[in-house]
Amino acid sequence: MSTGILKGKKGIIFGALNNMSIAWKVAEKAHAEGAEFVLTNAPIALRMGEINELAKKTNSQVIPADATSEEDLKNLIEKSQEILGGKLDFILHSIGMSPNVRKGKTYTDTNYDWYHKTMDISAISLHKTLSAAYNMDAMKDWGSVVALTYIAAQRVFPDYNDMADAKALLESITRNFGYQFGIKNKVRVNTISQSPTMTTAGSGVKGFTEFVSFAEEMSPLGNASAEACANYTVSLFSDLTQYVTMQNLFHDGGFSFTGVSLDVINRYVK
Repeated sequence: MSTGILKGKKGIIFGALNNMSIAWKVAEKAHAEGAEFVLTNAPIALRMGEINELAKKTNSQVIPADATSEEDLKNLIEKSQEILGGKLDFILHSIGMSPNVRKGKTYTDTNYDWYHKTMDISAISLHKTLSAAYNMDAMKDWGSVVALTYIAAQRVFPDYNDMADAKALLESITRNFGYQFGIKNKVRVNTISQSPTMTTAGSGVKGFTEFVSFAEEMSPLGNASAEACANYTVSLFSDLTQYVTMQNLFHDGGFSFTGVSLDVINRYVK
């Protein structure tokens, strides 16, 4: 059910690859709630063609941008303001990729060139995006930036590999830039630490399917779906959460604060 809580708001959504993507679900929900936005992804991702389907569905334009390129980001923000007719109310950063994970390297046998790429794509891209928006004065007062993260930033999940380091950096950038942007013009910056979600990126992590099942057993409410995450994200874009900033917000059905569940304990009862 739509309530129109984003009516009149304008933004940029990074990372909608296909209909499994959380960013895709956020775009659908934001559109239903009255927002206008530009969709963006790396040129190589856009060549897959599925984002055009989302653009048509949400009456949006697509601007290719490499989120590691400062030039591309400045061009994206400039063109988005031209298309949308003014400054931005929100930005979604839903970007993550590790060459080490993709190529099966272990954390103790890291390729450091690939490690740097993981950091640049998955975390430093947020800093570059925020920096461009900040220095171009592209965000409206009381705007909102949300980035997607994962609890591996705080706890060890061995096969999450160097993405865990990237998420820790992403959350640090959120806090530090959240302070600076808040002082400048009341823009809030937060991360959502989502349940393990079967996206294209997530499915590339070794043992991911099994971990989704484990998290489901551990979480009192069960795993939060991509659709539920989209609803939560939209609430953070809205005026209902104007004083929430610099936070890492767990959206995981209670997994993050559950030491052990009865379902897991019962596995060991003889």
